[in-house]
This record gives sequence, C-alpha cells and structure tokens, in this order.
Amino acid sequence: MGVESDSAGVRFPPPFVYLGALLLGLAAERFVPLRWFGIDWRLVAATGALLFVAGAALMFAAAGLFRRLGTNAPPSRPTTLIVTTGPYRWTRNPMYLAMALIYASLAIGLDGPIALALLPLVLIAIQTRVIAREERYLEAKFGDEYRRYKTEVRRWF
Repeated sequence: MGVESDSAGVRFPPPFVYLGALLLGLAAERFVPLRWFGIDWRLVAATGALLFVAGAALMFAAAGLFRRLGTNAPPSRPTTLIVTTGPYRWTRNPMYLAMALIYASLAIGLDGPIALALLPLVLIAIQTRVIAREERYLEAKFGDEYRRYKTEVRRWF
C-alpha cells in the first residue's frame, strides 16, 4: 500500500491490525483452550450476531458517507473534507468503532476469550499508531475547523 504525502501517513491498513490480533487470539485458543464457562451457546451466538450487525451497519454508514461526499477513507490517502454528519455526529471514529464491534462479535461468536482479551491492546495500537496520526494530519490540514469538531464530538462514542 503506497502512502501519499498529503495523508495521515498510516502505512499499515487498520483492518489488518484488527484481523491479525483476532486470528492470533483464535489460534492461541488451540494451545490454551478457554471457554465461556456456564454461558449457553445460544446467548453467546446471539450476542456475537447482535454486535456483528451493529458493527457492519456502522461501517456501511460511515464508509458510504465518505463515498457519497467524495473523500477517501484509507488513512494513506488524502482527506478532502471533515465529515461531520451521519455517525460522525456522535463519534469521530465510527469506522474504527465498527471494526472493534465486528472484532468483538467474532471473538464472542467463535468462543474466543483470548481473542476478546486482545481487543484492548488492538484499540491502544489503533489509538496511538493510527488515530493520533490522523488527528495531527487533520489539525494541520483543516486547523480551527477540525479543532472545533474535536471539542464537539467524542473520539470513540
């Protein structure tokens, strides 16, 4: 993936961070088998399904909005405007939140407590290695407009 000079400079696609940790956690289950003690599998499956639907809906809404407005979603590409409508009214990072919901849904639905336990580490990595870069880039590019948006809308939810 090439990184354009007018971008946040994120070199590794964020979805791969989530996917890599999820697969690592699920693979670890083969060596350290943990299970949801005493929780009915139907409840686990329903919880996973609900989180997946919520995450997918949020992802489609956020990504679709970027497409309709004509700006780039990947942080390796230039941003042409600050999106403040749709899910961006409630969170500055709906796509990363959506990926976290989908990650949690799969970890829960696939009975992977180790994978679920890795999610906070993934969120720390996304926050420090991706979101922090994006925020610096957006502040440098859009100045007061972005700083005002940051004061009005929370980072996650």
